[in-house]
Amino acid sequence: MVDRDALERLLAGYGLQLRLMPAGADIPGSYWGGSEAGLQGDVLFARADTPLHSVLHEAAHYVCMSAERRAHLDRDAGGDDAEEAAVCYLQVLMSDALPGVGRARLCADMDAWGYSFRLGAAAVWFEQDAQDARRWLAAHELIDAAALPTGRVRGAAGQGSPTAQ
Repeated sequence: MVDRDALERLLAGYGLQLRLMPAGADIPGSYWGGSEAGLQGDVLFARADTPLHSVLHEAAHYVCMSAERRAHLDRDAGGDDAEEAAVCYLQVLMSDALPGVGRARLCADMDAWGYSFRLGAAAVWFEQDAQDARRWLAAHELIDAAALPTGRVRGAAGQGSPTAQ
């Protein structure tokens, strides 16, 4: 069980609204279908049975995508491999903001779902093989020098213009 208020605060800090759907209902904007989270505009859709890693992954997509893609967002976040790695890294960082969750639990959930990393387990990738993801996030001012989330979305007003698009 996740503290819903803490999750809503986390998402709201990035300009996202959480909309919970009734049990068994189709989830609007879901890329994978079933119980997986969905995105439409600035709304993240989920149900009570939506895995937390799915909610955080879609939230991280919202944060990492360009402002142009965010403006037309409906289901497919798009992006390239570098952005996808950044999304995975950021979702792990986001888990630290949720009481009782944190990195170890989220990485275990990612492994159970079937995320695939060069070194195997999500936690091993996060600790030993995610330099490219950290560089991408830092270039877009989404993490700070301590590799902590800045609370910004990519392309937010006042941000520099990173060379890595």
